[in-house]
Amino acid sequence: MTTDHVGATDWAALAAGVKVPQGVFVGGEYREAAGTRTILTPRDGSGLGDLAWADAGDADRAVAAARRAFDSGPWPRMHPRERGEVLQAFAALVEAHRDELALLISLEMGKPIRFAHEIELRALVRTLRYYGELADKEHGEVTPTTEGDLSLVTREPAGVVAAVVPWNFPLTIAGWKFAPALAAGCTVVLKTAEQSPLSMQRVAELGVQAGLPPGALNVLSGDGVVVGRALGQHDDVDILTFTGSTEVGRHFLRYSADSNLKRVYLELGGKSPNIILPDAPDLDAAADTAAWAIFFNTGEMCTAGSRLVVHRDVAEQVVARVVETAAQWAPGDPLDPATRMGPMVDERSLGRVLGQLEAGLAAGGQVRTGGRRTLAGSGGPYLEPTVVTGIAADHPLAREELFAPVLSVLEVADEEEAVRVAGDTPYGLAAAVWTSDLATAHRVSRRLRAGTVWVNCYEEGDLSVPFGGVKLSGFGRDKSRHALDEYTDLKTTWIHYG
Repeated sequence: MTTDHVGATDWAALAAGVKVPQGVFVGGEYREAAGTRTILTPRDGSGLGDLAWADAGDADRAVAAARRAFDSGPWPRMHPRERGEVLQAFAALVEAHRDELALLISLEMGKPIRFAHEIELRALVRTLRYYGELADKEHGEVTPTTEGDLSLVTREPAGVVAAVVPWNFPLTIAGWKFAPALAAGCTVVLKTAEQSPLSMQRVAELGVQAGLPPGALNVLSGDGVVVGRALGQHDDVDILTFTGSTEVGRHFLRYSADSNLKRVYLELGGKSPNIILPDAPDLDAAADTAAWAIFFNTGEMCTAGSRLVVHRDVAEQVVARVVETAAQWAPGDPLDPATRMGPMVDERSLGRVLGQLEAGLAAGGQVRTGGRRTLAGSGGPYLEPTVVTGIAADHPLAREELFAPVLSVLEVADEEEAVRVAGDTPYGLAAAVWTSDLATAHRVSRRLRAGTVWVNCYEEGDLSVPFGGVKLSGFGRDKSRHALDEYTDLKTTWIHYG
């Protein structure tokens, strides 16, 4: 849909009539759960309604539904082309319900409605289409043998997949996991984040309307320490894929070790460096992109460019431009189509970040802009876009993930120091370098330990390229053909016919 449509819609009026799903989605239908939870919107702190809230017993029933659907249902046995056709129909239904789903995202986690509609829903539609098209394009192998023997290597669906997803991109990241799993012929139990439990329930319902058989895609909303743990420890879960914090990722590895040794794939935190060298092709463009990289989605991105590593010869010019650009990211009502930055996801997150900022300033940092709560009368947790200079490279503000619109500026003397400072973090999800010299671009990008390195841009890419990290940012890859490797097993069949 067009930008004009987004601007013309009275989203606040639509929000007054929003419907909370009545149950958790298990076995192709909404079912009652052990309890309920009142869902609050960070827009203004008001309640959206009571949502069914799962416990470990509900998780067990969802896994049982997925297990039945895998062991005896039609989905894994369907021709891959047919599975692809269902995913294509699924994409069409998501597109048709784009307004409804964008509104749920904006209300549940505070994403500006423009970005929920134009970016998040676009990403889910494209993901479903991509894996729908790819479903019948993956083939096995016939390996060389001697006469009288035939060796076949086939790709087979791995089984029941548990996907535990974050709140910052509740449909984008969910789609990166359930779409390739379904394309491979697996069945899925997906646990939403506590802060964004609404939109994915509705998506699962659309999946059944598109042709997914009961139990192929199940969605639970519940506490991570209860439902996430139950899925991680469940012996009938074959694969677990998780995006979230490094701390929780460690728990899932322990759960696997203590249960059935299920395969675990983790995409964890980040503290991504954005290196700007003096020969950047356009310093103003680099600075504007640096502002976008930290303020988009209220800085609540694992790939957020939260560390600006800038050469001292151009540091003041770049920082001044970032500060100027920050004014364009003033927080506002997420249901206003003009808003570019909404609230943080909840009060706890805001309080945590304000405390970290206070500690950083006590250690000698200077706030060049922002650093304060704003729109307090709205009832929502809004934080000004913030730029901090004068922070030592080893300070927690410059090393630990904040998940907030807070940029730490680190000045360096040369390329060597830039690479060293950029790598001085336990994370390795993404990085960027700005330079006009091709040799420098290759040299620096090869030296940066990160799953993705952007050159003269930030956050660019499409579904054809894999996404994931190294070091404490985890392992495994979402997106691209490589994601299918996580949801398939290789089987060798050796036939002696001579």
